[in-house]
Amino acid sequence: MRQQEPALCCYIAVDWGTSHLRAYCCQLASNGEVTVLGSLTGPGVKKVQTDFKSTLLTLINPWLTQYGPLPVYLAGQIGSSIGWLETAYLACPIRPEQILQHPQSLACEHYQISIMPGLSCRLPGQQFDAMRGEELQILGLCQLYPEYEQGEHLLCLPGTHTKWVLLRDGVIEYFKTALTGELFDLLCHRSVLLPKLPQTEPFCWHSFARGAALSLHQQQADLLHTLFSVRSRQLFAGDSATEGRAYLSGLLIGSDIKAAMQALEWQFPPEVVLIGNPMLRQCFSQVLTSMAIDTVSIDVTAATLAGFARVALAQQLMPD
Repeated sequence: MRQQEPALCCYIAVDWGTSHLRAYCCQLASNGEVTVLGSLTGPGVKKVQTDFKSTLLTLINPWLTQYGPLPVYLAGQIGSSIGWLETAYLACPIRPEQILQHPQSLACEHYQISIMPGLSCRLPGQQFDAMRGEELQILGLCQLYPEYEQGEHLLCLPGTHTKWVLLRDGVIEYFKTALTGELFDLLCHRSVLLPKLPQTEPFCWHSFARGAALSLHQQQADLLHTLFSVRSRQLFAGDSATEGRAYLSGLLIGSDIKAAMQALEWQFPPEVVLIGNPMLRQCFSQVLTSMAIDTVSIDVTAATLAGFARVALAQQLMPD
């Protein structure tokens, strides 16, 4: 019978972004294997109705009864200027494991909380960029797949704020942010482009491909001048609201990818590593494949948990 690996530590990992909060009660074995004892979801930083402390405690206190006062590690927008406690931005170029040296501690009732830092990036033309949360996923990627610490790789982390990241020999050299997901949400719910849709409507891949192709291949397809076609196609081309929603997604993701392909910070490679949820990975992969770009698909939860495992191990090894 296979002997069970002894537990090294237990902890609570919280990926707290702009739109969503995802908490995991984890057990880390001595062989580095992570077991998720439980998972919970809650509102993102911009959607919290009360305050960050009570939102977190209400969510994780059931684990206090079951497992005791575990250490809590937070990453994402919760450590930003719109979050609970602003932590440092570490400047690129940087190795992702360097975030392990700069957590911000916070005592909160029964818990000792550590909030991870973010990263900053200075781009050509006096432009700046910032990320919080994705650096932890990149740390997890390198933990799961050490081969990405060698050579040059372009990573795409689609989400509320899509990140394109140049990783060279394990160093984050540059990254660029696109508001693809946030803009999609705003236009779906706060504009005249689409009526309110039932959540059960299936995604229309044909309309998605049409929108992406327009952004990618038509010279005159400036995004601001094509967005209203989401509504006009419903008025005059017979598109349903469901088709319009997918078409809008295609317009935005196609525009996002087109901009990344034209970026001055890197030469666009023949392969892109996608780290995200299954639906977003499929959307970006379909568009990239149509441009003869290969993709490698990495589950965002697996990368996140691997990153938090590195955080937990580093915190365990730090002297008091």
